[in-house]
Amino acid sequence: MPLFTSRKQGKQVKVTFSNGLLFVEKEDGKSEVFPLEFFPKLQNATDEQREDWILTDKGIHFNQLDLDVDVKY
Repeated sequence: MPLFTSRKQGKQVKVTFSNGLLFVEKEDGKSEVFPLEFFPKLQNATDEQREDWILTDKGIHFNQLDLDVDVKY
């Protein structure tokens, strides 16, 4: 299960993928879970593509996929 964190932006956000789900754990320990079925690009992405993301004011942007996932902070 790949684990990706955004340390370069100073936030402790964990992004993991497991069993067809995207898990986003925020700084406060709360998590949001999204079925990858909602994001076909992400579902079919390589680990390299999934690792290449940044935090935005609305959530997570996967750069290589040009895909945004809205996350409430």
